[in-house]
Amino acid sequence: MGTPADSSSDKRPSNTDRDAGTRGCRLGQHAPRRGKLFHLVWPVTSYVVTNVTVTLFWLIFFVFNRTVVIGRRNVGEERNTLLLSNHQSMLDSFLVGLAAFYPKSWLRPHLLPWNPAAAENFYKNPILAWLADNWRCIWAREGRHDLHALHHMMNVLPRGVMTLFPEGTRSREGSVGPGQPGAGLLILATRPRVIPVAIEGMQEVLPIGRYVPRLFKRIYVTYGPPVDFGEFLAMQRTRETAQAVIDRVMEAIRAQHAELRRQRTEGGNPTS
Repeated sequence: MGTPADSSSDKRPSNTDRDAGTRGCRLGQHAPRRGKLFHLVWPVTSYVVTNVTVTLFWLIFFVFNRTVVIGRRNVGEERNTLLLSNHQSMLDSFLVGLAAFYPKSWLRPHLLPWNPAAAENFYKNPILAWLADNWRCIWAREGRHDLHALHHMMNVLPRGVMTLFPEGTRSREGSVGPGQPGAGLLILATRPRVIPVAIEGMQEVLPIGRYVPRLFKRIYVTYGPPVDFGEFLAMQRTRETAQAVIDRVMEAIRAQHAELRRQRTEGGNPTS
């Protein structure tokens, strides 16, 4: 089972890492140091903290807001499953994971998704950092060009599931932007089941700059069938190939998102 990245075991960044575009983040250049006791009890604390947190968010999404989930059957329960979604709010990872796996995650801990998380948002104080590690967040540097985070994702994804936002940032208008090649490199390295996910309405629940979710909104989540990227596996593993892979996934996400918006605009109610 994977554990949170620990700066005590990280190597000093190479010149290549620095040249990749890593900026000097004042919040710290590495994930928080964790002792032996933390790693010993982490499987238990992560299971409890994540499931309890997800239960609370289930109330926010499904009781105090109205959330419609479409295509959940496409996700399955297999390990090495990667949920790739558009990005609208800081709560998206909770929504995508729980809509796919809750409450099954109480009985199948491997269905608790890993979530790459921006250090400047989820590791800005010790309490939030402890929660993030127990939420199975993967510490990622500000600027996102983080080879250590990518290697950690490659290690844990084959043994579990993961949510990832290929755009690399949230959309202020809720539209779907271009995907970044890092997600394509992850796909080429691990060959997971890739599920395209489209969400709509989260930009109204928690807009950028707001920290308390709004209530009584409509939220939609749609899970598409697995994306076929087999033709790219025989190609040389380059940045261009990785970009082509993620472009195909983003095309599926964009189509699902456009359909959600079309039905909302026409006054329809998307159903599974």
